[in-house]
Amino acid sequence: MCGGRGERLDADCEKPLVEIDGVPMVERVRDALDAVLETVYAVTSPATPETRAALDPPIIDAPGAGYVEDLSYALDRVVRPVVTATADLPFLDAAHVRRLRLAHDDRGLAVAVPLALVRAIGVSVDRTREIDGRTVVPTGLGLVDGSETEWLVWDDSALAIEVDRPGDRALAEGYA
Repeated sequence: MCGGRGERLDADCEKPLVEIDGVPMVERVRDALDAVLETVYAVTSPATPETRAALDPPIIDAPGAGYVEDLSYALDRVVRPVVTATADLPFLDAAHVRRLRLAHDDRGLAVAVPLALVRAIGVSVDRTREIDGRTVVPTGLGLVDGSETEWLVWDDSALAIEVDRPGDRALAEGYA
């Protein structure tokens, strides 16, 4: 997913093209996915024309109606199960994708990290949820297969770094 406007980040380019350690975030995420998956689709929107131009096909041009709406639009155009990932996870790697696929057994999956870990690292938090008595933060990594979604909580600092704001970007640069 690389079609968001990235307004909170206040960057001088489209959010997916923001570089962390000299590499655009969308390339980092795509490399992690490409290392494991047979086909990787980039889902862009009217808000990310430069991102679309920078990426190789296959590309799904979503309408730009919002994350959930654009994800639904994309899911209607691919064969499931499908791994989903947001372009603002610069430290997603192939091991994360493999671990997610190994956990799949006829159920959808969504990955979260403990809120305490996110707070300890210093990354901004916009949304949380309660899972088994723990407050967690969704990561933007998941596996959709059409069935009910089960949440996986991974204590993984690389997935806790989601770049949404200037402070997150600075933190990610230091982490790289």
